[in-house]
Amino acid sequence: MRLRTLSAALFAAAAVALPGISAQASSHREAPFITEVPKVDGTDFYMFRSYEPGRENFVTIIANYMPLQDAFGGPNYFTMDPEALYEIHIDNDGDGKEDITFQFNFDNDLINKGDGFALNIGGKNVAIPLRQFGFVQPNDASALNEVEKFKVTMVTGDRRFGKRRTVTNAKSTSFVPAGAGTFIKPVDNIGNRTLPDYAGYAAQHIYDIHIPGCDDGRMFVGQRKEGFVVNLGETFDLINIKEKVDTGAGQNALEPNTIANKNITTLALEVPIGCLTDKDPVIGGWTTASLRQGRLLNSADVPFPFKPTPPTYEFPSLEGGPWVQVSRLGSPLVNEVVIGLKDKNKFNNSEPKDDAQFADYVTNPTLPELIDIVLSIENGTSIDFSPTNFPRNDLVAAFLTGIPGINQPANVKAAEMLRLNTSTVPTAKGSQKRLGAAVGDPAGFPNGRRPGDDVVDIEETVAEGVLCVLFPGAFQCDETNVPLANAFKAGATITDGAFVSDQDFDNAFPYLRTPVPGSPNGVSDF
Repeated sequence: MRLRTLSAALFAAAAVALPGISAQASSHREAPFITEVPKVDGTDFYMFRSYEPGRENFVTIIANYMPLQDAFGGPNYFTMDPEALYEIHIDNDGDGKEDITFQFNFDNDLINKGDGFALNIGGKNVAIPLRQFGFVQPNDASALNEVEKFKVTMVTGDRRFGKRRTVTNAKSTSFVPAGAGTFIKPVDNIGNRTLPDYAGYAAQHIYDIHIPGCDDGRMFVGQRKEGFVVNLGETFDLINIKEKVDTGAGQNALEPNTIANKNITTLALEVPIGCLTDKDPVIGGWTTASLRQGRLLNSADVPFPFKPTPPTYEFPSLEGGPWVQVSRLGSPLVNEVVIGLKDKNKFNNSEPKDDAQFADYVTNPTLPELIDIVLSIENGTSIDFSPTNFPRNDLVAAFLTGIPGINQPANVKAAEMLRLNTSTVPTAKGSQKRLGAAVGDPAGFPNGRRPGDDVVDIEETVAEGVLCVLFPGAFQCDETNVPLANAFKAGATITDGAFVSDQDFDNAFPYLRTPVPGSPNGVSDF
Protein backbone atom coordinates (compact mmCIF):
# COMPACT_ATOMS: atom_id res chain seq x y z
CA MET A 1 0.00 0.00 0.00
CA ARG A 2 1.28 3.44 -0.82
CA LEU A 3 0.87 6.90 0.49
CA ARG A 4 1.70 10.54 -0.03
CA THR A 5 1.24 13.49 2.29
CA LEU A 6 1.99 17.14 1.84
CA SER A 7 2.97 19.48 4.58
CA ALA A 8 0.17 21.52 6.13
CA ALA A 9 2.08 24.65 5.22
CA LEU A 10 2.16 23.74 1.55
CA PHE A 11 -1.51 22.80 1.73
CA ALA A 12 -2.35 26.22 3.09
CA ALA A 13 -0.05 28.08 0.76
CA ALA A 14 -1.10 26.78 -2.64
CA ALA A 15 -3.79 24.98 -4.55
CA VAL A 16 -1.19 22.47 -5.69
CA ALA A 17 -0.95 20.98 -2.20
CA LEU A 18 -0.97 17.20 -2.23
CA PRO A 19 -1.93 15.79 1.19
CA GLY A 20 -2.00 12.12 2.17
CA ILE A 21 -2.93 9.58 -0.46
CA SER A 22 -3.08 5.85 0.21
CA ALA A 23 -3.11 2.66 -1.79
CA GLN A 24 -2.55 -1.01 -1.08
CA ALA A 25 0.29 -3.33 -1.93
CA SER A 26 -0.22 -4.59 -5.43
CA SER A 27 -2.46 -7.59 -4.84
CA HIS A 28 -0.62 -8.87 -1.77
CA ARG A 29 -3.43 -10.54 0.20
CA GLU A 30 -6.06 -8.40 -1.50
CA ALA A 31 -9.16 -10.50 -0.70
CA PRO A 32 -10.32 -12.33 2.45
CA PHE A 33 -10.25 -15.87 1.06
CA ILE A 34 -6.89 -15.62 -0.68
CA THR A 35 -5.21 -15.05 2.70
CA GLU A 36 -6.05 -18.69 3.48
CA VAL A 37 -4.26 -20.07 0.40
CA PRO A 38 -1.12 -17.94 -0.12
CA LYS A 39 0.45 -20.39 -2.60
CA VAL A 40 -2.10 -19.24 -5.17
CA ASP A 41 -2.09 -15.55 -4.29
CA GLY A 42 -1.12 -13.54 -7.38
CA THR A 43 0.73 -10.43 -6.22
CA ASP A 44 1.94 -8.53 -9.30
CA PHE A 45 1.47 -8.78 -13.04
CA TYR A 46 3.82 -7.16 -15.56
CA MET A 47 3.57 -7.02 -19.34
CA PHE A 48 5.87 -4.88 -21.49
CA ARG A 49 7.90 -4.87 -24.68
CA SER A 50 11.26 -6.29 -23.72
CA TYR A 51 13.87 -3.58 -23.24
CA GLU A 52 16.83 -5.96 -23.06
CA PRO A 53 19.07 -4.93 -25.99
CA GLY A 54 18.32 -7.05 -29.03
CA ARG A 55 15.01 -8.38 -27.66
CA GLU A 56 12.75 -5.48 -28.65
CA ASN A 57 10.52 -7.70 -30.79
CA PHE A 58 9.41 -9.68 -27.75
CA VAL A 59 6.86 -9.10 -24.99
CA THR A 60 7.86 -10.02 -21.46
CA ILE A 61 5.07 -11.25 -19.19
CA ILE A 62 5.69 -11.75 -15.47
CA ALA A 63 3.19 -13.16 -12.98
CA ASN A 64 4.32 -13.16 -9.35
CA TYR A 65 2.84 -15.41 -6.67
CA MET A 66 3.17 -16.12 -2.93
CA PRO A 67 3.60 -12.76 -1.18
CA LEU A 68 5.91 -11.64 1.60
CA GLN A 69 8.35 -14.56 1.48
CA ASP A 70 10.94 -14.47 4.25
CA ALA A 71 14.26 -15.59 2.83
CA PHE A 72 14.87 -17.69 5.95
CA GLY A 73 11.60 -19.61 5.48
CA GLY A 74 13.06 -23.10 5.93
CA PRO A 75 12.93 -25.98 6.05
CA ASN A 76 10.11 -26.12 3.51
CA TYR A 77 10.57 -22.76 1.77
CA PHE A 78 8.10 -21.82 -0.97
CA THR A 79 7.21 -24.54 -3.44
CA MET A 80 4.28 -23.97 -5.77
CA ASP A 81 1.02 -25.84 -5.18
CA PRO A 82 0.99 -29.10 -7.16
CA GLU A 83 -2.81 -29.20 -6.82
CA ALA A 84 -3.27 -25.75 -8.40
CA LEU A 85 -3.46 -24.41 -11.93
CA TYR A 86 -1.60 -21.17 -12.64
CA GLU A 87 -2.50 -19.32 -15.83
CA ILE A 88 -1.51 -16.29 -17.90
CA HIS A 89 -4.21 -15.09 -20.31
CA ILE A 90 -3.98 -12.88 -23.41
CA ASP A 91 -6.93 -11.15 -25.12
CA ASN A 92 -5.87 -9.94 -28.57
CA ASP A 93 -9.18 -8.76 -30.04
CA GLY A 94 -10.60 -6.58 -27.24
CA ASP A 95 -13.65 -8.72 -26.42
CA GLY A 96 -12.71 -9.43 -22.78
CA LYS A 97 -12.12 -13.16 -23.42
CA GLU A 98 -8.84 -15.05 -23.48
CA ASP A 99 -7.51 -15.96 -26.93
CA ILE A 100 -4.24 -17.45 -25.68
CA THR A 101 -3.56 -19.02 -22.28
CA PHE A 102 -0.33 -20.37 -20.84
CA GLN A 103 -1.08 -22.95 -18.13
CA PHE A 104 1.51 -23.94 -15.50
CA ASN A 105 1.19 -27.25 -13.61
CA PHE A 106 3.66 -28.14 -10.86
CA ASP A 107 4.79 -31.41 -9.29
CA ASN A 108 7.15 -31.96 -6.36
CA ASP A 109 9.13 -35.22 -6.25
CA LEU A 110 11.36 -36.70 -3.58
CA ILE A 111 14.44 -38.45 -4.92
CA ASN A 112 14.99 -42.21 -4.61
CA LYS A 113 11.59 -43.06 -6.05
CA GLY A 114 9.74 -40.90 -3.58
CA ASP A 115 11.49 -42.06 -0.41
CA GLY A 116 13.94 -39.16 -0.27
CA PHE A 117 17.54 -39.14 0.84
CA ALA A 118 18.34 -41.27 3.90
CA LEU A 119 21.29 -41.59 6.26
CA ASN A 120 22.47 -44.80 7.87
CA ILE A 121 21.86 -44.20 11.56
CA GLY A 122 22.83 -47.17 13.77
CA GLY A 123 22.27 -49.62 10.95
CA LYS A 124 18.95 -48.13 9.86
CA ASN A 125 18.32 -45.92 6.84
CA VAL A 126 16.42 -42.87 8.11
CA ALA A 127 14.99 -40.14 5.88
CA ILE A 128 16.49 -36.68 6.44
CA PRO A 129 14.23 -33.69 7.30
CA LEU A 130 15.76 -31.15 4.90
CA ARG A 131 15.37 -30.29 1.23
CA GLN A 132 19.12 -30.54 0.69
CA PHE A 133 21.98 -32.67 1.96
CA GLY A 134 25.00 -30.83 0.54
CA PHE A 135 26.17 -28.02 -1.70
CA VAL A 136 24.22 -27.08 -4.83
CA GLN A 137 26.36 -25.81 -7.70
CA PRO A 138 25.26 -24.00 -10.87
CA ASN A 139 25.53 -27.19 -12.96
CA ASP A 140 24.94 -29.79 -10.28
CA ALA A 141 21.82 -30.04 -8.12
CA SER A 142 22.31 -33.68 -7.11
CA ALA A 143 22.39 -32.66 -3.43
CA LEU A 144 18.71 -31.70 -3.51
CA ASN A 145 16.34 -34.03 -1.69
CA GLU A 146 13.31 -32.68 -3.54
CA VAL A 147 12.92 -31.70 -7.19
CA GLU A 148 10.20 -29.28 -8.24
CA LYS A 149 9.04 -29.82 -11.81
CA PHE A 150 6.49 -28.09 -14.02
CA LYS A 151 4.83 -28.31 -17.40
CA VAL A 152 3.47 -25.50 -19.54
CA THR A 153 0.54 -25.87 -21.91
CA MET A 154 -0.47 -23.28 -24.50
CA VAL A 155 -4.23 -23.12 -25.05
CA THR A 156 -5.74 -21.18 -27.94
CA GLY A 157 -9.37 -20.18 -27.54
CA ASP A 158 -11.33 -20.95 -24.40
CA ARG A 159 -9.03 -21.76 -21.46
CA ARG A 160 -10.83 -25.02 -20.68
CA PHE A 161 -12.00 -26.21 -24.12
CA GLY A 162 -9.55 -24.66 -26.58
CA LYS A 163 -6.75 -26.32 -28.54
CA ARG A 164 -4.00 -27.52 -26.20
CA ARG A 165 -0.31 -27.82 -27.14
CA THR A 166 2.80 -28.39 -25.04
CA VAL A 167 5.57 -25.83 -24.63
CA THR A 168 8.96 -27.59 -24.91
CA ASN A 169 12.59 -26.85 -24.20
CA ALA A 170 14.33 -25.63 -27.35
CA LYS A 171 17.93 -25.82 -26.10
CA SER A 172 19.54 -28.19 -23.61
CA THR A 173 20.56 -26.88 -20.20
CA SER A 174 22.33 -28.56 -17.32
CA PHE A 175 19.01 -29.84 -16.02
CA VAL A 176 16.61 -30.21 -18.97
CA PRO A 177 17.37 -31.72 -22.40
CA ALA A 178 16.19 -30.20 -25.66
CA GLY A 179 12.71 -31.28 -26.67
CA ALA A 180 11.57 -32.04 -23.13
CA GLY A 181 8.14 -30.88 -22.00
CA THR A 182 8.94 -31.10 -18.29
CA PHE A 183 11.02 -28.30 -16.80
CA ILE A 184 12.90 -28.00 -13.50
CA LYS A 185 12.26 -25.09 -11.13
CA PRO A 186 15.31 -23.94 -9.14
CA VAL A 187 15.16 -24.42 -5.40
CA ASP A 188 14.68 -21.21 -3.42
CA ASN A 189 17.73 -19.31 -2.20
CA ILE A 190 18.26 -21.37 0.96
CA GLY A 191 21.51 -19.55 1.76
CA ASN A 192 25.05 -18.84 0.67
CA ARG A 193 26.50 -22.08 2.02
CA THR A 194 24.03 -24.39 0.29
CA LEU A 195 24.04 -22.27 -2.89
CA PRO A 196 27.34 -20.33 -3.07
CA ASP A 197 26.50 -19.09 -6.59
CA TYR A 198 22.74 -18.76 -6.64
CA ALA A 199 22.76 -16.35 -9.60
CA GLY A 200 24.69 -18.84 -11.73
CA TYR A 201 22.48 -21.71 -10.57
CA ALA A 202 19.25 -19.84 -11.34
CA ALA A 203 20.57 -18.79 -14.76
CA GLN A 204 20.68 -22.48 -15.73
CA HIS A 205 16.88 -22.41 -15.38
CA ILE A 206 16.32 -19.67 -17.95
CA TYR A 207 14.98 -21.79 -20.78
CA ASP A 208 14.85 -21.15 -24.50
CA ILE A 209 11.41 -22.52 -25.28
CA HIS A 210 9.58 -23.63 -28.36
CA ILE A 211 6.10 -22.10 -28.42
CA PRO A 212 3.73 -24.16 -30.59
CA GLY A 213 2.82 -22.46 -33.85
CA CYS A 214 5.25 -19.67 -33.11
CA ASP A 215 8.92 -18.69 -32.99
CA ASP A 216 10.97 -19.52 -29.92
CA GLY A 217 10.88 -17.49 -26.73
CA ARG A 218 12.28 -17.71 -23.20
CA MET A 219 10.95 -18.74 -19.80
CA PHE A 220 12.00 -18.59 -16.17
CA VAL A 221 10.05 -19.93 -13.18
CA GLY A 222 11.58 -19.49 -9.75
CA GLN A 223 12.20 -17.29 -6.76
CA ARG A 224 13.17 -13.64 -7.26
CA LYS A 225 13.69 -10.62 -5.05
CA GLU A 226 10.41 -8.81 -4.43
CA GLY A 227 10.26 -5.89 -6.86
CA PHE A 228 7.28 -4.13 -5.36
CA VAL A 229 8.01 -1.15 -3.11
CA VAL A 230 5.66 -0.08 -0.33
CA ASN A 231 5.43 1.42 3.16
CA LEU A 232 2.85 -0.96 4.59
CA GLY A 233 2.34 -0.37 8.30
CA GLU A 234 1.87 3.38 8.44
CA THR A 235 -0.35 3.42 5.38
CA PHE A 236 -2.87 0.91 6.70
CA ASP A 237 -2.95 2.69 10.04
CA LEU A 238 -5.28 5.39 8.67
CA ILE A 239 -2.42 6.97 6.71
CA ASN A 240 -0.35 7.37 9.88
CA ILE A 241 2.72 8.61 8.06
CA LYS A 242 5.03 11.59 8.31
CA GLU A 243 4.08 14.40 5.99
CA LYS A 244 6.24 14.30 2.90
CA VAL A 245 6.30 16.00 -0.47
CA ASP A 246 8.12 15.16 -3.66
CA THR A 247 8.35 18.15 -5.93
CA GLY A 248 10.38 16.24 -8.46
CA ALA A 249 13.67 17.74 -7.32
CA GLY A 250 15.20 14.41 -6.34
CA GLN A 251 14.78 10.67 -6.56
CA ASN A 252 15.65 9.71 -2.99
CA ALA A 253 13.04 7.66 -1.16
CA LEU A 254 11.10 9.63 1.45
CA GLU A 255 9.76 6.58 3.29
CA PRO A 256 11.08 3.05 3.92
CA ASN A 257 10.25 0.10 1.73
CA THR A 258 8.98 -2.30 4.38
CA ILE A 259 9.15 -5.35 2.07
CA ALA A 260 12.67 -4.68 0.78
CA ASN A 261 14.00 -7.97 2.19
CA LYS A 262 11.16 -10.17 0.94
CA ASN A 263 11.17 -12.59 -1.97
CA ILE A 264 8.52 -13.65 -4.47
CA THR A 265 7.93 -16.56 -6.87
CA THR A 266 7.97 -15.56 -10.53
CA LEU A 267 6.43 -17.09 -13.65
CA ALA A 268 8.12 -15.23 -16.52
CA LEU A 269 7.67 -15.64 -20.26
CA GLU A 270 9.26 -13.81 -23.15
CA VAL A 271 7.11 -14.29 -26.26
CA PRO A 272 7.52 -12.90 -29.81
CA ILE A 273 5.07 -10.07 -30.43
CA GLY A 274 3.65 -11.86 -33.47
CA CYS A 275 2.62 -14.82 -31.28
CA LEU A 276 0.40 -12.64 -29.12
CA THR A 277 -1.20 -10.14 -31.52
CA ASP A 278 -3.89 -10.66 -34.13
CA LYS A 279 -5.05 -7.69 -36.21
CA ASP A 280 -4.66 -5.11 -33.46
CA PRO A 281 -1.31 -4.22 -31.86
CA VAL A 282 -3.03 -3.76 -28.48
CA ILE A 283 -3.27 -6.83 -26.26
CA GLY A 284 -4.73 -7.33 -22.82
CA GLY A 285 -3.35 -9.66 -20.18
CA TRP A 286 -4.06 -11.02 -16.72
CA THR A 287 -3.08 -13.93 -14.52
CA THR A 288 -5.24 -16.33 -12.52
CA ALA A 289 -4.85 -19.30 -10.21
CA SER A 290 -7.40 -22.05 -9.66
CA LEU A 291 -7.95 -24.91 -7.21
CA ARG A 292 -10.05 -28.06 -7.47
CA GLN A 293 -13.54 -27.59 -6.10
CA GLY A 294 -13.35 -30.59 -3.76
CA ARG A 295 -10.76 -31.52 -1.15
CA LEU A 296 -10.77 -34.54 1.16
CA LEU A 297 -8.07 -34.46 3.83
CA ASN A 298 -6.37 -37.80 4.40
CA SER A 299 -6.24 -39.01 7.98
CA ALA A 300 -5.30 -42.12 9.95
CA ASP A 301 -8.12 -41.41 12.37
CA VAL A 302 -11.45 -40.78 10.67
CA PRO A 303 -14.97 -41.82 11.60
CA PHE A 304 -16.95 -44.57 9.85
CA PRO A 305 -17.61 -45.08 6.91
CA PHE A 306 -14.35 -43.60 5.58
CA LYS A 307 -11.25 -45.76 5.21
CA PRO A 308 -8.34 -44.48 7.31
CA THR A 309 -5.69 -43.08 4.92
CA PRO A 310 -2.72 -41.44 6.62
CA PRO A 311 -1.44 -38.31 4.85
CA THR A 312 1.80 -38.82 2.94
CA TYR A 313 4.31 -36.47 1.34
CA GLU A 314 2.69 -36.96 -2.05
CA PHE A 315 -0.94 -37.31 -0.95
CA PRO A 316 -1.81 -35.19 2.08
CA SER A 317 -5.28 -34.87 0.56
CA LEU A 318 -7.39 -35.95 -2.38
CA GLU A 319 -8.41 -33.22 -4.81
CA GLY A 320 -11.21 -33.45 -7.36
CA GLY A 321 -13.92 -31.69 -9.29
CA PRO A 322 -13.73 -28.76 -11.72
CA TRP A 323 -11.19 -25.97 -11.46
CA VAL A 324 -12.38 -23.00 -9.39
CA GLN A 325 -10.60 -19.68 -9.93
CA VAL A 326 -9.54 -18.10 -6.63
CA SER A 327 -7.05 -15.44 -7.74
CA ARG A 328 -7.13 -12.85 -10.50
CA LEU A 329 -4.82 -9.96 -11.34
CA GLY A 330 -4.51 -7.65 -14.34
CA SER A 331 -3.92 -3.98 -13.62
CA PRO A 332 -2.48 -3.42 -10.14
CA LEU A 333 -4.55 -2.25 -7.16
CA VAL A 334 -7.98 -2.93 -8.66
CA ASN A 335 -9.18 -5.51 -6.13
CA GLU A 336 -7.43 -3.62 -3.32
CA VAL A 337 -8.78 -0.10 -3.67
CA VAL A 338 -11.55 -0.23 -6.29
CA ILE A 339 -13.64 -3.33 -5.53
CA GLY A 340 -15.76 -3.21 -2.36
CA LEU A 341 -14.82 -5.51 0.51
CA LYS A 342 -18.00 -7.57 0.11
CA ASP A 343 -17.14 -8.38 -3.51
CA LYS A 344 -13.39 -9.04 -3.33
CA ASN A 345 -13.70 -12.83 -3.29
CA LYS A 346 -16.26 -12.58 -6.11
CA PHE A 347 -13.88 -10.49 -8.22
CA ASN A 348 -11.12 -13.06 -7.76
CA ASN A 349 -13.52 -15.72 -9.04
CA SER A 350 -14.69 -13.70 -12.06
CA GLU A 351 -13.54 -13.25 -15.65
CA PRO A 352 -12.99 -9.93 -17.48
CA LYS A 353 -15.85 -10.58 -19.89
CA ASP A 354 -18.27 -10.35 -16.95
CA ASP A 355 -16.93 -7.14 -15.44
CA ALA A 356 -20.14 -5.19 -16.08
CA GLN A 357 -21.23 -6.50 -12.67
CA PHE A 358 -18.50 -4.38 -11.04
CA ALA A 359 -19.05 -1.23 -13.12
CA ASP A 360 -20.34 0.93 -10.23
CA TYR A 361 -17.02 0.55 -8.42
CA VAL A 362 -15.32 2.28 -11.38
CA THR A 363 -17.94 4.81 -12.48
CA ASN A 364 -18.77 5.83 -8.89
CA PRO A 365 -15.56 5.03 -6.99
CA THR A 366 -15.29 5.19 -3.22
CA LEU A 367 -11.51 5.56 -2.93
CA PRO A 368 -11.38 9.27 -3.91
CA GLU A 369 -14.12 10.04 -1.37
CA LEU A 370 -12.28 8.12 1.34
CA ILE A 371 -9.19 10.17 0.54
CA ASP A 372 -11.21 13.38 0.76
CA ILE A 373 -12.56 12.35 4.16
CA VAL A 374 -9.06 11.77 5.54
CA LEU A 375 -7.71 14.99 4.06
CA SER A 376 -10.62 17.03 5.36
CA ILE A 377 -10.05 15.68 8.87
CA GLU A 378 -6.32 16.37 8.69
CA ASN A 379 -6.75 19.90 7.42
CA GLY A 380 -9.84 20.85 9.42
CA THR A 381 -11.94 21.71 6.42
CA SER A 382 -14.35 19.95 4.08
CA ILE A 383 -13.09 20.10 0.53
CA ASP A 384 -13.30 17.99 -2.60
CA PHE A 385 -9.87 17.15 -3.95
CA SER A 386 -11.13 14.55 -6.39
CA PRO A 387 -13.36 14.93 -9.47
CA THR A 388 -17.11 14.99 -8.94
CA ASN A 389 -18.08 14.11 -12.49
CA PHE A 390 -20.14 10.93 -12.48
CA PRO A 391 -19.94 8.51 -14.11
CA ARG A 392 -16.12 8.70 -13.95
CA ASN A 393 -15.44 8.02 -17.62
CA ASP A 394 -11.76 8.79 -17.03
CA LEU A 395 -11.54 5.78 -14.71
CA VAL A 396 -13.47 3.62 -17.18
CA ALA A 397 -10.67 4.32 -19.66
CA ALA A 398 -7.95 3.73 -17.08
CA PHE A 399 -9.27 0.43 -15.72
CA LEU A 400 -11.65 -1.06 -18.29
CA THR A 401 -11.02 0.01 -21.89
CA GLY A 402 -7.55 1.47 -22.17
CA ILE A 403 -6.86 5.11 -23.03
CA PRO A 404 -7.72 6.22 -26.59
CA GLY A 405 -4.61 6.71 -28.67
CA ILE A 406 -2.40 4.96 -26.11
CA ASN A 407 -3.54 1.43 -25.30
CA GLN A 408 -7.20 1.07 -26.27
CA PRO A 409 -8.05 -1.68 -28.81
CA ALA A 410 -10.00 -0.72 -31.92
CA ASN A 411 -13.00 -2.81 -30.85
CA VAL A 412 -13.07 -2.93 -27.09
CA LYS A 413 -15.46 -4.31 -24.52
CA ALA A 414 -15.12 -2.80 -21.06
CA ALA A 415 -13.15 -5.39 -19.07
CA GLU A 416 -10.47 -5.07 -16.42
CA MET A 417 -7.02 -6.20 -17.57
CA LEU A 418 -3.54 -4.81 -18.18
CA ARG A 419 -3.40 -3.44 -21.73
CA LEU A 420 -0.25 -3.03 -23.82
CA ASN A 421 0.22 -1.38 -27.20
CA THR A 422 2.91 -3.59 -28.70
CA SER A 423 3.65 -1.02 -31.44
CA THR A 424 5.12 1.39 -28.88
CA VAL A 425 8.92 1.30 -28.94
CA PRO A 426 10.41 0.23 -25.59
CA THR A 427 12.38 2.73 -23.52
CA ALA A 428 15.90 1.66 -22.60
CA LYS A 429 16.91 1.12 -19.01
CA GLY A 430 18.30 4.33 -17.59
CA SER A 431 15.87 6.43 -19.60
CA GLN A 432 12.65 5.03 -18.18
CA LYS A 433 10.55 7.37 -16.07
CA ARG A 434 8.96 5.89 -12.97
CA LEU A 435 5.71 7.79 -13.62
CA GLY A 436 5.39 6.29 -17.09
CA ALA A 437 3.19 7.58 -19.87
CA ALA A 438 1.88 10.51 -17.79
CA VAL A 439 5.29 12.18 -17.89
CA GLY A 440 6.32 11.48 -21.46
CA ASP A 441 7.48 7.85 -21.35
CA PRO A 442 4.90 6.19 -23.66
CA ALA A 443 6.27 2.68 -23.04
CA GLY A 444 5.41 2.93 -19.34
CA PHE A 445 2.33 2.25 -17.25
CA PRO A 446 -0.59 2.31 -17.95
CA ASN A 447 0.65 1.18 -21.37
CA GLY A 448 1.54 -2.21 -19.98
CA ARG A 449 3.62 -2.33 -16.82
CA ARG A 450 7.39 -2.56 -16.34
CA PRO A 451 9.04 -3.49 -13.03
CA GLY A 452 10.31 0.08 -12.62
CA ASP A 453 6.91 1.76 -13.07
CA ASP A 454 5.69 3.36 -9.85
CA VAL A 455 2.15 2.13 -10.33
CA VAL A 456 0.83 3.28 -6.97
CA ASP A 457 1.86 6.88 -7.44
CA ILE A 458 0.40 6.80 -10.95
CA GLU A 459 -2.88 5.10 -10.08
CA GLU A 460 -3.53 7.29 -7.07
CA THR A 461 -3.08 10.34 -9.27
CA VAL A 462 -5.42 8.82 -11.83
CA ALA A 463 -8.02 8.31 -9.11
CA GLU A 464 -7.70 12.03 -8.32
CA GLY A 465 -8.38 12.95 -11.96
CA VAL A 466 -5.08 13.31 -13.78
CA LEU A 467 -6.61 12.01 -17.02
CA CYS A 468 -9.07 14.91 -16.87
CA VAL A 469 -6.09 17.27 -16.93
CA LEU A 470 -3.98 15.42 -19.47
CA PHE A 471 -6.90 14.92 -21.89
CA PRO A 472 -9.10 18.01 -21.43
CA GLY A 473 -12.62 17.53 -22.77
CA ALA A 474 -12.18 13.82 -23.45
CA PHE A 475 -13.98 12.45 -20.39
CA GLN A 476 -16.60 15.12 -19.56
CA CYS A 477 -14.56 16.29 -16.58
CA ASP A 478 -14.27 19.70 -15.03
CA GLU A 479 -10.52 19.72 -15.41
CA THR A 480 -10.22 23.03 -13.57
CA ASN A 481 -11.53 21.48 -10.33
CA VAL A 482 -9.04 18.69 -9.74
CA PRO A 483 -6.35 20.26 -7.53
CA LEU A 484 -4.31 17.12 -6.92
CA ALA A 485 -4.20 16.22 -10.60
CA ASN A 486 -3.27 19.77 -11.58
CA ALA A 487 -0.51 19.67 -8.98
CA PHE A 488 0.79 16.50 -10.60
CA LYS A 489 0.91 18.26 -13.95
CA ALA A 490 2.82 21.07 -12.30
CA GLY A 491 5.45 18.62 -11.11
CA ALA A 492 4.45 17.77 -7.52
CA THR A 493 3.92 14.03 -7.28
CA ILE A 494 1.37 12.10 -5.29
CA THR A 495 3.40 9.32 -3.71
CA ASP A 496 3.86 7.02 -0.76
CA GLY A 497 7.44 8.23 -0.59
CA ALA A 498 8.90 4.79 -1.39
CA PHE A 499 10.11 5.21 -4.95
CA VAL A 500 10.58 2.59 -7.67
CA SER A 501 13.23 2.94 -10.36
CA ASP A 502 14.38 0.96 -13.39
CA GLN A 503 17.79 0.93 -11.70
CA ASP A 504 16.39 -1.53 -9.15
CA PHE A 505 16.11 -4.23 -11.83
CA ASP A 506 18.32 -6.04 -14.31
CA ASN A 507 18.59 -5.13 -17.97
CA ALA A 508 17.96 -8.69 -19.10
CA PHE A 509 15.26 -11.31 -18.80
CA PRO A 510 13.75 -12.07 -16.29
CA TYR A 511 14.57 -8.54 -15.02
CA LEU A 512 13.70 -9.21 -11.36
CA ARG A 513 16.87 -9.70 -9.35
CA THR A 514 18.44 -12.62 -7.48
CA PRO A 515 16.39 -13.40 -4.34
CA VAL A 516 17.58 -12.50 -0.86
CA PRO A 517 19.50 -15.49 0.60
CA GLY A 518 18.18 -17.26 3.66
CA SER A 519 21.54 -16.86 5.36
CA PRO A 520 23.42 -13.56 5.20
CA ASN A 521 26.78 -15.23 5.87
CA GLY A 522 29.19 -15.58 3.00
CA VAL A 523 30.91 -18.88 2.26
CA SER A 524 34.22 -17.40 3.44
CA ASP A 525 32.70 -16.72 6.86
CA PHE A 526 32.71 -20.42 7.80
